[in-house]
Amino acid sequence: MKFFRVLISILCLVLICGTGFADNRNDASEYTIAIHEKMNDTPAWDNNDEDFDFATRGFIATDDPLTIPSVYPGYISWDMEAYKYLNNDTRPDTINPLLYRQSQLNNINGLFEVTDGIYQVRGYDVTSMSLIKGDTGWIVIDPMTSVETAQAAMELVNRSLGDFPVKAVIYSHPHADHYQGVKGVITEEEVKTGDVQIIAPEHFMEHALSENVYAGNAMQRRATYQYGIQLPKDAKGNVDIGLGKSPSVGVASLIAPTIDITHTGQKVSIDGIDMEFHLTTNTEAPVELDIWFPQKKALLMAEDCTATLHNVLTLRGAQVRDPLAWANALDEARQLYGDQAEVVFCSHHWPRFGNDKVIELLENQRDLYKYINDQTLNLINKGYTMDEIASMIEPPESLREFWYTYGFYGQIYMGVKATYQKYLGFYDGNPINLKRLPPEEFASYMTEYMGGAESTMIRLQEHYDAGEYELVASIAHYLVFADPTNMAAREIEAAALEQLGYQTESGTARNAYLSAAQDLRREEPIKEMSGISEDIMKAMTMSQLLDYISVRVNKEKVNGENYQMNLILSDSGDKALIQVKNDVLVYRVDVQSSEADVTVTMPRKTLEQLALNPTIALEDVTVTGDSGLFDRFVSMLDVFDPGFNIVLP
Repeated sequence: MKFFRVLISILCLVLICGTGFADNRNDASEYTIAIHEKMNDTPAWDNNDEDFDFATRGFIATDDPLTIPSVYPGYISWDMEAYKYLNNDTRPDTINPLLYRQSQLNNINGLFEVTDGIYQVRGYDVTSMSLIKGDTGWIVIDPMTSVETAQAAMELVNRSLGDFPVKAVIYSHPHADHYQGVKGVITEEEVKTGDVQIIAPEHFMEHALSENVYAGNAMQRRATYQYGIQLPKDAKGNVDIGLGKSPSVGVASLIAPTIDITHTGQKVSIDGIDMEFHLTTNTEAPVELDIWFPQKKALLMAEDCTATLHNVLTLRGAQVRDPLAWANALDEARQLYGDQAEVVFCSHHWPRFGNDKVIELLENQRDLYKYINDQTLNLINKGYTMDEIASMIEPPESLREFWYTYGFYGQIYMGVKATYQKYLGFYDGNPINLKRLPPEEFASYMTEYMGGAESTMIRLQEHYDAGEYELVASIAHYLVFADPTNMAAREIEAAALEQLGYQTESGTARNAYLSAAQDLRREEPIKEMSGISEDIMKAMTMSQLLDYISVRVNKEKVNGENYQMNLILSDSGDKALIQVKNDVLVYRVDVQSSEADVTVTMPRKTLEQLALNPTIALEDVTVTGDSGLFDRFVSMLDVFDPGFNIVLP
């Protein structure tokens, strides 16, 4: 197949140009080991075998070794060989026992039969790709993160089950790991000719772009923490993210949907397969769909229901989700399909077989999200603040016997904080927190008030030796922000964060702690490359491109200018009137002005390049009027640093 030239996917590819640190990571402390021992008492261990049975049931074939090369020279798109260290019976002390179990389950990979005519490829990416066999071909659901992994999964299917054409692709929701591999299973030409339909929830394209582009640079940097992209894949590093191993590395693609799902109950039949859609909003994604297959008595719950407590707010950053809407959606699915379904499968993890297990999953996860919502609001209304509530709410004991209520991806305290944010925002009502001093300035004062760095370090070591790692990390953070050259402070903060990472059951929290420790120990600046795929840029409307350019405006570089510019796209005929005034860019699409100071004509691809990276020379630009004005326009646009500091000032 033809690979399109792309830049790096926001979520899936970060090119690291050297780590710049020695492997001076610590072993698990006695306090960490003691916390792990307590995990052996959780009631879920009484049902340890069920998940392994479900995760291996219906196995057909896999690739061994499972290593998928990337189109990018020198990079591997997917490497399950790197995680074979997790298959040992003896758990390393540096991994939480609950997370270790989840990571072993997520190591199980290959092609599996879910039920007659329904299959999944699992463990070929963070996402499980589902396939429904129609009369003549396949319906593919959620084609993974990268073209390379989706293509490898499809090749496994064709080798094992016969080579049949893809008749339709379904995107369950607009997160990158559920659509970016689409050109690994179909071509754009097949869609244009009508041979393949693409089904997605209404407003899919809008959310796919807004979630990944406007704050994309920050999301990508934060994603390196969430997914542990820079961490070594070993017992002191990257283990799992709870939802799967990690997003794959490779080509990001996108083809626009041809059929929108607008309401629950909407029915679509393709290639002899009847589907009824359950549309959910403000759940795991702003728009999402679940699918009922009446002929199969099978229910696909997309990412609304997985083998873990999910995130109410992802650590990479996104719009906060609504746990009440999420609970209501699960209850609606229970009412509509629960009594009929004999199997439930999702876009991550493994199916659950038997009507009793379907109902159990839907009801228990429903109650978990409802609990997070209601108990957070209960304590909000008693005057407690975000951090107070997060420390007060524990999961219901009655749900602790079910593994899928544990926080392998999200955690209760994360969900509580996100729910507080949803209802009340950042401000806790105390005016001292209304406007805080900048972190570096505040850190300098705090260091002074604590008696200076030297005496504080003595106390920090005492608390570290006592296993008080949260306290140590919090206080050491002030020393580091006051003086980032204080390597002793950086090391003790790193060591404390490291133990917190070893302790947590959440794969994403572990990655965040350990990535922070890694950055604190770096001796060289972080070097990363970023970008957006060509397909994403092509999919953006004129308004979206201009919105993205507006985000790049540096108010210092505008320097109080006030002018209007006619913009004309020579190939598409699109037009816009742009005004720079009051240090902002304002535009009106399909408008031109005879009083504009300059008229600029360029092809669509040049505008895309301007939005993507204004420092690269622009081609095929014609300027009528003040050419210097257009030069100043381009020069006022920022290029964002994809490797900005997080745990350092």
